[in-house]
Amino acid sequence: MRRALGTAVLALWAGLAWAAEPSLAQRQADAKKQQAELRARIESLQQDIDSRESSRRDAANELKASESAISAISRTLAGLETSRADTQRELRDLEARIAGQKRLLAKRQQELGDQLRAQYSSGLSPWTALLSGDDPQVIGRDLSYLGYITKVQTEAVRAVRHALDELARLQAEAQAQHKKLAQLADETAEQKASLEKQQEERRQVLARIDAQLKEQRGQADRLARNDRQLGDLIAGLDKAIARQAEEARIAEEKRRAEAARKAEQERQAALERQRELARKREEARKAELAAKAAQEAAQRRRDQHEAEQARLQVERARAQARAAEEAQARSQVEASRSPAPESISGSVEGLRPDAAPSGQAGRADGRPAGGQAERLPPAGGFTGLHKGLPYPVRGEVLGRFGAERPEGGLWRGIVLRSPEGTAVKAVAAGRVVYANWLGGFGNIMIIDHGAKYLSVYAYNQSLLKRVGDVVAAGDTVATVGATGGQVDSGLYFEIRHQGTPVNPLLWLRR
Repeated sequence: MRRALGTAVLALWAGLAWAAEPSLAQRQADAKKQQAELRARIESLQQDIDSRESSRRDAANELKASESAISAISRTLAGLETSRADTQRELRDLEARIAGQKRLLAKRQQELGDQLRAQYSSGLSPWTALLSGDDPQVIGRDLSYLGYITKVQTEAVRAVRHALDELARLQAEAQAQHKKLAQLADETAEQKASLEKQQEERRQVLARIDAQLKEQRGQADRLARNDRQLGDLIAGLDKAIARQAEEARIAEEKRRAEAARKAEQERQAALERQRELARKREEARKAELAAKAAQEAAQRRRDQHEAEQARLQVERARAQARAAEEAQARSQVEASRSPAPESISGSVEGLRPDAAPSGQAGRADGRPAGGQAERLPPAGGFTGLHKGLPYPVRGEVLGRFGAERPEGGLWRGIVLRSPEGTAVKAVAAGRVVYANWLGGFGNIMIIDHGAKYLSVYAYNQSLLKRVGDVVAAGDTVATVGATGGQVDSGLYFEIRHQGTPVNPLLWLRR
């Protein structure tokens, strides 16, 4: 547009120079020279603008890579946090088992000490029994009791040794878990550092884009100043041409006086030609109006004919529908009279939409009867959307459906302002059919809910689901961000039916 404006101004300048011929021939030559120089400057400026637009596209590509990396790192951090929680839970279990094993070891040691002290205080031993000189029967009983005590002491020693071994094993396992937990902490720290680096790169890319936009606005201001300067130059040239014209008028006044009669004759002839031309134009206008009226009448007749044909088709379709309903009712009445009650109930049971084929029984939610970790779609497929859906995030509604966008065009969805990192929930069950970065929308996810209904979630910081994942209503599928060149964080949300955008506020719960 700037190039066209510059060309128009230059053409006006050249026309004014030609109007002053031949008295301003030298000025005309100078104007042509200045016109060539100005066109060269405009061409150079256009090339510079094209170069900056290319740099802006490169910055947008860098923004795409940075925001995609942030999404992947956030998903990795979520997995590491889950592993860290599991490790801490296992470590707490090990510490509880170690404490119990220590109590059992203390109990076994106490029992063994009590037995040894009792044996020592009683002075019971094989040698003392043999050298005591007591009755042999008494000695035999003492030796039998001594053997029993020795056996019990042996078992106690074995129990203590087993407790010590188990304690050592648990302590080694606890050390391994501590090491694993430390490793997870190091990995988490590295991932966080990488995330911060990616976020810094994203800020630098946004700053670079802003700087380029400011520079382009500065160039636009300079072009406006150049246009004003060119206008001043043209105004000065007009004054010079006016002065030259006045001098020529004074110099040629005698010649004009002598040619007045001839000029008057020519003027009268010109007036006559103008009147003839006006008459022909009026006749042509009347003929055009008549043709237009005839065309409109023909169009009205065609519209009436088409409306009548459409009405007849609707009436024929209704008659056919009534005839089909009556035929179906008659066939049902005749069928209800002939078969036995058992066969009728069996046929109705076979026509139930929720009846499963033989050998293919499954759960109502679409998962196999054995239960699997992966979520599967319902047996009958997804049934679309219904009104009263939950909001994907809670926040102030900024852009409204059908309103004009600041950059041009109309909003086909809504924008919900929300803090960065807020969980984005699926509004209904469905399958993820798109999860990637898209220019102008940043990290975007599209979910198919069946019956030709789609929901769209854009401007996300992170995409937590992949293409093919089955989600339920309320599942966290992404986190709020400001990707795609946005300034403030928020979620862009659309609902489409048969490819056509619909107003999401009419479908969300009030």
